[in-house]
Amino acid sequence: MATDEQAYKDVIAKVTGSFIDQQGKISAYKQSNFNIDNIPPGRNLIQLYQDTQQQQYLSAAKALRAQLQLQPRTSQGAFWHKNKYQHQVWLDGVYMGMPFLAQYGSLFETGHQQQETFSEVVNEFKLTREALRDPKTGLYYHGWDESKQQAWANKQTGVSAEFWGRGMGWLAMAVVDVLDYIPAKNTEQRDTLLAMVKELATDIAKVQDTDTGTWWQVLDKPTALGNYQESTATAMFAYFYAKALNNGYIDADYQGTALAAYQGLLNQFTLVHSDGTVSMTNQCYVAGLGFGRDGSYHYYMSEPVSNNDPKGNGPFILASLEVAKLLAGIN
Repeated sequence: MATDEQAYKDVIAKVTGSFIDQQGKISAYKQSNFNIDNIPPGRNLIQLYQDTQQQQYLSAAKALRAQLQLQPRTSQGAFWHKNKYQHQVWLDGVYMGMPFLAQYGSLFETGHQQQETFSEVVNEFKLTREALRDPKTGLYYHGWDESKQQAWANKQTGVSAEFWGRGMGWLAMAVVDVLDYIPAKNTEQRDTLLAMVKELATDIAKVQDTDTGTWWQVLDKPTALGNYQESTATAMFAYFYAKALNNGYIDADYQGTALAAYQGLLNQFTLVHSDGTVSMTNQCYVAGLGFGRDGSYHYYMSEPVSNNDPKGNGPFILASLEVAKLLAGIN
């Protein structure tokens, strides 16, 4: 906790903890859905267990770890996004699964099992890069269908059509978060992830809006009709750059990129109300693929734009904490 205030710690118990019974069963959770979006609260469960030593939180975290052991995968081992999204890898899935898996492995596994977990985590990033990165721009497509059967998938490559800002934001956050748990002795694995951080830092900066420091809903089409500067991706990239700088993963030349991104968040997307509360605006509410969502440019423009959604507010808070550290180091 950045502030160590009990009120903030209590939120995790009240929200995440409310889904866990005394035996560690997770309310409304069904493993057979193999929904990787169900995994991120596992990081809160780990925190709750560390804070309270209450066994039900560890039991619930173990249930999520067991899901990842059984999660369906592509032929090379990348996690499917959900059981109903067969053969599909989505960028957001990397963030949903890998930081939890790396943290769980670092704390609760040892020896060969732990090393297998770390290898699996790093392999997920390697496979995602191989399938989804466009070598011309360095940007990542939102999704990939190994079977090439989905209506949104390119029939030759299997990738979706556009570079969605928040999709790349999830990926960028994931790689710097995972590095918190891969130990220094695992040199080859860390080098793989650090190379990816440096590559992402270079390629994401190329599509930053030079006037505002922000990023666009569809990253490479700033002048296309309807495209808009999108706050959740901007918050995620601000977090990525600031954390990478704070940890020495990228060189100081990117300080301007990070600070411009955060200033863009404040200037473009922050409302301060008369009572002192703050709202974050211009958030793409949701975006996915399949079930009527065709992955076209028009689709990404058609999703609702909202305020104060956790998918944006959380990264904004995280970015604020990292930028505060960055500024303290500079000054």
